[in-house]
Amino acid sequence: MKNLFSKSKILIQKHKVVSLIILIILLVGGYYGYKKVTNTTGETRYLTTKVKSGTIISSITGSGQVSALNQIDLKSKASGDVLYLPVQNGQKVVAGSVIARIDSTDALKNIRDAEAGLESAKISLEKLKIQNSEENMNTALVKAYDDGFSTVSDTFLDLPTTLTGLKNLLGNQSLSENAARMSGKLAQDYRGNAEKAYYLAVSAFEKNTTHFNSLNRTSPKEEIDSVINETYETTKLLTDAIKYLRNYVDYLAEDTGKTSDYVTFQNTLSSDTETINGHLNSLLSIKTSIKSGQDAFPNTNLDLQSAQLSVKLKENALGDAKDKLADYSIRAPFDGTLAVVSVKKYDSINSGTTIATLITKKQLAEITLNEVDVAKIKVGQKTTLTFDAIPDLSINGEVAEIDSLGTVTQGVVNYAVKISFDTQDDRVKPGMSTTAMITTDIKENVLIVPNSSIKTQNRKSYVEIFKTELPTPPAGTQGTPSLILPEKITVETGLSNNTQTEITSGLTEGTIVVTKTITGTSAKTATPSILNSVGNRSGGGNPLH
Repeated sequence: MKNLFSKSKILIQKHKVVSLIILIILLVGGYYGYKKVTNTTGETRYLTTKVKSGTIISSITGSGQVSALNQIDLKSKASGDVLYLPVQNGQKVVAGSVIARIDSTDALKNIRDAEAGLESAKISLEKLKIQNSEENMNTALVKAYDDGFSTVSDTFLDLPTTLTGLKNLLGNQSLSENAARMSGKLAQDYRGNAEKAYYLAVSAFEKNTTHFNSLNRTSPKEEIDSVINETYETTKLLTDAIKYLRNYVDYLAEDTGKTSDYVTFQNTLSSDTETINGHLNSLLSIKTSIKSGQDAFPNTNLDLQSAQLSVKLKENALGDAKDKLADYSIRAPFDGTLAVVSVKKYDSINSGTTIATLITKKQLAEITLNEVDVAKIKVGQKTTLTFDAIPDLSINGEVAEIDSLGTVTQGVVNYAVKISFDTQDDRVKPGMSTTAMITTDIKENVLIVPNSSIKTQNRKSYVEIFKTELPTPPAGTQGTPSLILPEKITVETGLSNNTQTEITSGLTEGTIVVTKTITGTSAKTATPSILNSVGNRSGGGNPLH
């Protein structure tokens, strides 16, 4: 064994280049063999996460500078007469103090109307729930089928008599003799059409009768449906037979000139026409009633959803009306001194009018927001301020003033927003750049999913879920393959921000949702040069010589 090893060593030393080639071949073969065994090309893999309960915060971010002046103009957001003005120049006020009140008669009327609209929408919703209850719907449909069976029964009382009358007319001797004397093709066509229609009606009636006699009112709805349709078709054939026979009789009366000889036949056929058409209309009506009853079930949920949405819209309208009422009272956003009171009691003012100027010891920041963002904020909303010059500093504040008139710059409308600091820091100087994150909404203990898991189809939101958790993917790979496809679940969403969305219905905590689907690809990945790594060769030329 030792000799064999020694000989191999000597052989390798004598043939270094060949040995290196063999080593490279073995490495390349092993690499591609491993890739073939572990290849996942073509697989669809899924990244998932669990639905969690938590807090979601919606916010708007704007940038600006620390203001050099610690004063704000208190402006009215409503128009009307100033009815209450309990302040004067130089007066000290505390946060929340009423500076002025404007006549709010119209706002109170809007609240009253919104409350009435909401109550009306709620009544309509409850009424619809009762009307569309399963018990009510089933009762209406059962009645429609019962009425349908009765309509078929009534029709069968007259069908045999009418068919017998038509048979007698076709076999009437005087009609037959007159037809025999007339060799005109038109007369033959009329009689031929009448006989053909009659025998089709008889054939349909016989099958129809067998089916009808096998049923009763408690028979399956499908069978009652079928016999109603059969009876309708039989009755239609019978009306055709009556029509063709009436054409034949009218032709004979006109051609012979003996109209009085055919009056009895014509009156009989007119009476039959009226009777059978009445049954035909009744059958059509009951077919429509049953179809409407059947179609009502799928539409019930849509009607209820529409009514529920109406209630939600009315609730929003009432909330907006109540929020608007607050605009008729102008309050101090923080402690300070009223430098100037700009209006007098009973003055008529417009929205945006400055009521007073408030001076404060607090520092202020002034940021700029576009017209879309500024519509989402209001005075009093909490804010977090950060500063470029002081990276480790974060100060809480709140919105103190929103400019009523925007400034247009290159076609974009921007609004100035002033934010008061809750605390003071000597490091913050006037003119410093600052970024403010204004919290517009916050919800706690709600179900939250990543935005990437929400998909939309036909204006409805849905997520894909797995009922069991997928295995942890191997190290170095992204996502986990699954032989079972994820299930689509329709959801309703609520508050959202840049990363997360609230789920208001459709999911429960702990449900496994798909956040990303990675489809299989045939793209090839570049293979590193084994020659460079093993032989440490680079550059041009043949590395083996």
